[in-house]
Amino acid sequence: MRGTNQFIVSKFLLLGLSTQPQQQQLLLLLFLIMYLAAILGNLLIVLAIGTDSCLHTPMYFFLSNLSFVDVCFSSTTIPQVLANHILGSQAISSSGCLTQIYFLFELTDMDNFLLAVMAYDQYVAICHPLHYTARMTLQLCALLVVGSWVVAILNALLHTLLMARLSFCADIIPYFFCDVTPLLKLSCSDARLNELLILYGAGLIMIAPFVCILVSYVLIVGAVLRVSSPRGRWKASTCGSHLAVVCLFYGAIISLYFNPSSSHSSAKDMASAVLYTVVTPMLNPLIYSLRNGDLKGALGKVLSMKFPSTR
Repeated sequence: MRGTNQFIVSKFLLLGLSTQPQQQQLLLLLFLIMYLAAILGNLLIVLAIGTDSCLHTPMYFFLSNLSFVDVCFSSTTIPQVLANHILGSQAISSSGCLTQIYFLFELTDMDNFLLAVMAYDQYVAICHPLHYTARMTLQLCALLVVGSWVVAILNALLHTLLMARLSFCADIIPYFFCDVTPLLKLSCSDARLNELLILYGAGLIMIAPFVCILVSYVLIVGAVLRVSSPRGRWKASTCGSHLAVVCLFYGAIISLYFNPSSSHSSAKDMASAVLYTVVTPMLNPLIYSLRNGDLKGALGKVLSMKFPSTR
């Protein structure tokens, strides 16, 4: 019986990024650099879009929301890792662990939904430019973002409540943050409902937008390639950059959550988790601003902003 050795867990121990102290120090320094880059890059994008009236369009509205979500996403896991290292502790309370799981589900869903919404926005802008203003109204944009938040919150709450009902046979997590995959391995309870919900419920929430993104980009690239101009080729390469970030994000998610339990390994899961919790939020500001002249101009204004002199 799995329940014979179960006990009440008040805290979990996170083993961190590596069991070797020197390697752990190097990885923590790398994490700190990537975290600061992600926070600075995404906050600059939010500030630039908010202060430049020329960027108050649907595309930049969605991008500012994505940047805000990425700031929260990075802050869900990395500060805990750094704090544990500074304090010389590996512990996280059970309530803190569940809170981390809740925000990870919620913010992952929001990243997922916003990437799909942005792909649709680009599809309308490139394939139906004459109807763009009529289709992408302020009301529709607000509805898409609010609806995404509602679904993400409800889905995260459902997963968190199902995790809270489980009992655990151990309290050591071979990971650098609390996540459902390692926690389910420690469960003494019947976790089949949790696993089914991840596979089918969360799978539907993740895969359906991913399919929409792929379809949107196929239609976009097809429309752009029919335009034999340098600007058309430039748009195609920009879409390719966006698609590379999408593939990186979804590849890590699918590898981590939608593979059979027998195929999981600590090293593989750790690498996938690092990709979607740290690397992707850091890369998004670069990908969405590097080849965007309007956004680079707004970022330049923000960076060169000076306080008025006082007399």
